[in-house]
Amino acid sequence: MKLPISIIIPTFNEEKYLPNLLKSIKNQTIQPKEIIVVDAYSLDSTRFIAKDFGCTVVNGGLPAKARNNGAKHATQPLLLFLDADVTLPSKFLEKTVLELQDRKLDIASCFIRPMSPLKRDHIMQNFVNYYMRFTRKFHPHIPGCCIFVNKSLHNKIKGFNESVSSAEDHDYVKRSKNHGKFGYLRAYKLPISVRRLTKEGRVKIALKYIAIELHLIFLGEVKQNIFRNKSFTDKPLN
Repeated sequence: MKLPISIIIPTFNEEKYLPNLLKSIKNQTIQPKEIIVVDAYSLDSTRFIAKDFGCTVVNGGLPAKARNNGAKHATQPLLLFLDADVTLPSKFLEKTVLELQDRKLDIASCFIRPMSPLKRDHIMQNFVNYYMRFTRKFHPHIPGCCIFVNKSLHNKIKGFNESVSSAEDHDYVKRSKNHGKFGYLRAYKLPISVRRLTKEGRVKIALKYIAIELHLIFLGEVKQNIFRNKSFTDKPLN
């Protein structure tokens, strides 16, 4: 038996992290029907790795565009958007999909657990987890690294807003919440790498997300490129 789920993974130069994610998917107690890697014209071996694992590979771009394109190619009624640097526990799909069904959720995510030996990283992430839980009813957030959503709901809200340059995941859940039931799954905290904290610096990235949050609260959607993630590209590179 396979789960009627399409896993969609946006990538750009992810040869270091993608194999770990794909191995963790292959080790699931119940397999998904399909895995779609939406690649933003990687310059490394990302596409070859994805094809070796039997994934469908399509062209991507910035995260919102990549997720939307992946959803267009998805054939299953349930979508799961994952970042390439997460790792799934072996019963992750089995338990999370069962919880989705039991709680009749239309869109959901997990709280995050950093794969780090540093206590400060866990303290920082626990604060974020508690903040998301506290604000879920009046100012919902959803981590873009893990989004479960019914494809019918994704289509109903016309997917991710590609004109939003940052926090497109929060815009997505805000619109989704008006048409379906949203919640955080209790089955697992999702393990994710701390590469962004290491690369950008913990203080810098904390200030960046505080600035984004203040912008969302007081000014609304972030439509200018002031917070854009430089890890992705919209166009092929020669």
